[in-house]
Amino acid sequence: MEPRFYGRRKGKRLTTARQDLLERRLADLTIAEGDGIVDPASLFSFPFREIWLEIGFGGGEHLAAQAQANPEIGFIGAEVFLNGVASLLRHVEERSLANIRIWPEDVRHLLMRIPEHSVSRIFVLYPDPWPKRRHAERRFIGPENLCLLARLLKDGGELRVASDDPTYQRWVLRHAPVHPDFTWEATGPESWKEPWDDWVRTRYEAKALREGRTPMYFIFRRRPRA
Repeated sequence: MEPRFYGRRKGKRLTTARQDLLERRLADLTIAEGDGIVDPASLFSFPFREIWLEIGFGGGEHLAAQAQANPEIGFIGAEVFLNGVASLLRHVEERSLANIRIWPEDVRHLLMRIPEHSVSRIFVLYPDPWPKRRHAERRFIGPENLCLLARLLKDGGELRVASDDPTYQRWVLRHAPVHPDFTWEATGPESWKEPWDDWVRTRYEAKALREGRTPMYFIFRRRPRA
């Protein structure tokens, strides 16, 4: 059985407005399930410059802000939490965003269908830390998934990871910098404590800061293929 990297699929009851959003908009923006190759060029009605992928987009604040700031980029957002999907759809509708497509299922099923070296940037922001040792295999950043992400990334592409959980931060630094396909982009001894220049603060991060947790921001660059 594959380890599960996410918790619940649905939280509090959706409002009528958000349920209506799901019914009206989700089908048009969802990547079709199946076993076939997902050609990014077929997902969008415009000639995109790059494809960026966010895995576990939460409430969608970061994804929507990036999509609005980069209209020439095609964005794929993966999130199994239905309330988060509904929140993203609200952002899409309010900002009239046309460059987002959604995968509301386990992202591993999608990663195997996207052609290799077709994605320029991948975000994994505040993933579930699964802090208990017996749940360590459920942490998304690990050897197997790093291989999947490396397959997708173009040479020189970026994997961006943010976390406020010390256990997860140590876990990321244990696995990603030593992976043969990635190099850690650190410009100074504490540069990973500073947000990226285009960082979009989310409600989750604001809560973490209020509660005294220290986020860390890592960039791992895809090494050139031989």
